Amino acid sequence: MPQPLASLRWPACLLLLTFAAVPLHAAEPLASWNDTAAKAAIIKFVETVTDEDSAGYVPPEDRIATFDNDGTLWTEHPMYTQLAFALDRVRTLAPQHPEWKTQQPFKAVLENDLKTLAASGKKGLLELIVATHTGITTEQFEAIVTDWFKTARHPRFKRPYTECTYLPMVELLEYLRANGFKTFIVSGGGIEFMRPMTMEVYGIPPEQVVGTTIETKFEMQDGKPVLMRLPEIDFIDDKAGKPVGINKFIGKRPIAAFGNSAGDRQMLQWTAAGTGPSLKMLVFHDDAEREYAYGPANGLPNSPFGTFPQDLMVEAKQSDWVVISMKNDWKTIFAPEKD
Repeated sequence: MPQPLASLRWPACLLLLTFAAVPLHAAEPLASWNDTAAKAAIIKFVETVTDEDSAGYVPPEDRIATFDNDGTLWTEHPMYTQLAFALDRVRTLAPQHPEWKTQQPFKAVLENDLKTLAASGKKGLLELIVATHTGITTEQFEAIVTDWFKTARHPRFKRPYTECTYLPMVELLEYLRANGFKTFIVSGGGIEFMRPMTMEVYGIPPEQVVGTTIETKFEMQDGKPVLMRLPEIDFIDDKAGKPVGINKFIGKRPIAAFGNSAGDRQMLQWTAAGTGPSLKMLVFHDDAEREYAYGPANGLPNSPFGTFPQDLMVEAKQSDWVVISMKNDWKTIFAPEKD
């Protein structure tokens, strides 16, 4: 005799209830990381500071994480992205400055003489930045930077610089924010060069970007208030300047800090000096096949971009800082190219 329809439906309903009672697990955190000690250190730290029953618990308002940008969140070779922008600006502005044909470091840029340009050092770099980044309003500069990011391509990877970000680090930013962290960029790069792209690329709003600043001045132009970018450096957010910038613009000591070079040393030292648990990590560029390998810690000549000296590796080991091997700790470097 056929069973009543209701009795036929009952096992199916019971099955649905059984599945509903099984908790759904979140996607694996840090999916682009290999299961190495570096990944384990991140997860252990986050679990500790977010566990209210843990002695190392940190309330959300104090979960501050700071990230260097060049070489930590995106590629910095064969040169810093902002330097590539400055070189393009020199070429664009050259018709207005005939004197640049014989004046260094501009002559080297126009002749594509990168050896002479490199020899000009920080002094030459600052000259280029002042000449190409000032004399216009902050709004004009933002528009120029935004347009450049739309068209400029990395010379090796042939993709926009904004797509030359490290997928494992973008995942790390997202993982930290999902666990109540507030993420900041603390970079030697220009603050107004980074701000136009950080929200779209990293999910970091412009007010959470700390960087090197140009002197600005309030003016009225044609009855409209503007901020003019003056040919003077206001603040250099690099090396010992990073803890100063953190204190000045963030107002709290981070409990997690991420860098990749000697320029980040003091930021990690400052983070380590706090009370309670902290996480200090350095991205080590040791993957010439998928990205780049450089620096004395790799047994290679020193690099003018992203210097990682041997003594930094020694300090990292002595100070319990985690060194991230791009070659061994990351499954992939970049996200798939966008259509």
